[in-house]
Amino acid sequence: MRKVRGLLVMDVDSTLVQEEVIDLLGDEAGVGAQVAEITERAMRGELDFKQALKERVGTLKGLPESIFDQVYQRIHFNKGAKELVAELHARGYKVGLVSGGFHETVDRLAEEAGVDYVMANHLEVADGVLTGQTYGEVVTKEIKVQKLRDWAAENGLMLAETVAMGDGANDLPMIHEAGIGIAFCAKPIVRQQAPYQINEADLYKVIEILDEVKK
Repeated sequence: MRKVRGLLVMDVDSTLVQEEVIDLLGDEAGVGAQVAEITERAMRGELDFKQALKERVGTLKGLPESIFDQVYQRIHFNKGAKELVAELHARGYKVGLVSGGFHETVDRLAEEAGVDYVMANHLEVADGVLTGQTYGEVVTKEIKVQKLRDWAAENGLMLAETVAMGDGANDLPMIHEAGIGIAFCAKPIVRQQAPYQINEADLYKVIEILDEVKK
């Protein structure tokens, strides 16, 4: 078996894909503006992520489970997403997604893009409708860092051999922890602190950074 040469872990909403999926769910629930405002404040680091998630998920109570199929049709990969995953795999890398979003959509995105690992939140469903709650462990900034460490260890990699990328304040700890930390079309607080930046919506530019670092 070929040795794994590296690991890229990235956020999903506004990184792998163009949209914030929770905002799309909010749209379907008729509370889009309210949910989007909470999302924006959380991503800027003004709100505790767990509290922000609880508030936003609460607005989705009563939506039918079929909402995920409707919302999935409205999600778009950022430019270069699938090409990036394919090129990283060709170079012997593994790719993981860590998301404050939901398995119901993130798992499908991961399968479509050929991603190796996924960690996301679970929305509770009872009798075919959303209860307005999550279940299981909530994916916080601490969990994102932990998955970076776990997946690196699983593949016999040092953290220096990892890359982490995201756009929001809750991505900063993993961006700091990884060997290469990248702010992708990110909020100002993230751009200020990340060692590397990509400021156009093209994920394949990660390869340019990798090639530059390896020179």
